[in-house]
Amino acid sequence: MTVSYDNSKAVYDGIKSAGVRSLSALPETWLGLLLQRAENDPQMTLVQVCKEEEAIGIAAGAYFAGAPHMLLMQNHGLFGAVNGLVSLAQLYHIPLCMLIAYRGHWGEPHPWHTRGGIVTEGILRALGIPFEQARDPAKVGQQIRQAWTFSQSALAPVALLLTRELMEAV
Repeated sequence: MTVSYDNSKAVYDGIKSAGVRSLSALPETWLGLLLQRAENDPQMTLVQVCKEEEAIGIAAGAYFAGAPHMLLMQNHGLFGAVNGLVSLAQLYHIPLCMLIAYRGHWGEPHPWHTRGGIVTEGILRALGIPFEQARDPAKVGQQIRQAWTFSQSALAPVALLLTRELMEAV
């Protein structure tokens, strides 16, 4: 599996076009090129975390400081961040825009990802977190801007699922 350089650039350009200048993330294969871009961009601050729940606290702090911030994580990391989402972000109406590597859905060759892929959308629905899937590199920038705007106006977490069609090179 090779991550698409061009599509990763489209995602990163979408993040920047949304006005975001701060990211928190835990390294993950599909997000690797995005993290490299962030590390090499003097206009972007990248906070690498050990657990995705830490990213929720960092994003909350950035929101209260007035710094546009976005979270990058894998869907399995989302599962570990549920406590922070519910007891911090949702309870206190903190807008979070999450770009989530949607591992384990149709076409997944690795069995360790499939259980997570099967339950991801159900967990987002159970938490009341609006989400969309990003599949098209020509549309992902607009989807990121819309997700960012929606999270800010709803004062709530929002998720954009980065699919295999988008993140893997063909």
